[in-house]
Amino acid sequence: MNNTPQLRTVNVMRYVTPLREGGSLPAIAEADDEFLYVLKFRGAGQGVKALIAELIGGEIARTLGFRIPELVFANLDTAFGRSEPDEEIQDLLKASVGLNLALHYLSGAITFDPVLTTLDAKLASQIVWLDCLLTNVDRTPRNTNMLMWHKELWLIDHGAALYFHHSWHNWEEQAQRPFTLIKDHVLLPLASELENVDTEFRSILTSERIRAVVNLVPDEWLSDGSTEETAAERREVYARFLELRVASSEIFVKEAQNARAALI
Repeated sequence: MNNTPQLRTVNVMRYVTPLREGGSLPAIAEADDEFLYVLKFRGAGQGVKALIAELIGGEIARTLGFRIPELVFANLDTAFGRSEPDEEIQDLLKASVGLNLALHYLSGAITFDPVLTTLDAKLASQIVWLDCLLTNVDRTPRNTNMLMWHKELWLIDHGAALYFHHSWHNWEEQAQRPFTLIKDHVLLPLASELENVDTEFRSILTSERIRAVVNLVPDEWLSDGSTEETAAERREVYARFLELRVASSEIFVKEAQNARAALI
């Protein structure tokens, strides 16, 4: 866990197939390293903010010891997709030229089903804590965003996390809010060890580790013109948001415990 995180960069060579279950039209694509990836496009609905959330959320999860498919930067050339017959997909590809984000495709993985697979209380509590930290709204019974691959649990799709960045002005207040939507979390009923996990994860997520993850975000993703802040100023906000959220984690832990008590 002491290693500074780094991401490889690949070039997208072939668009294989769209993944229609994703609202932002991600796709399976082949890169120049001959691996398949789930490609998340900067030209999709939420733009680069979804990629930033995916990158920070995924690498924070990896720092905490979760299994996350490898994340890579994925370059999309101007010529890519000209032969794509689907007009909607062609528009998406044109709007996504440049640096995108991709996750290693776990071939043969199946969607986690809480009815078929029971997780132990420790792991369930760890995932609930992570999603409270990241304000990840997207781990519900309807859409668990977890996969079983080679009999192990993998976390995917953190693009809906960190939703404070859709309205920057009161980020400090948002960092210290409870995460009320945790009541809908698929694993909340099993999360009986939140206090122990809180102690463990707070010790891991030092300022140094948080900033090492935030520093992975490319400057060009932080300069989308939606505010007057520079890329460096925005990066600092992400880091301070997460540092403050970890420092006040008792607020979201208590909210999760109360929501769980109401369920069981």
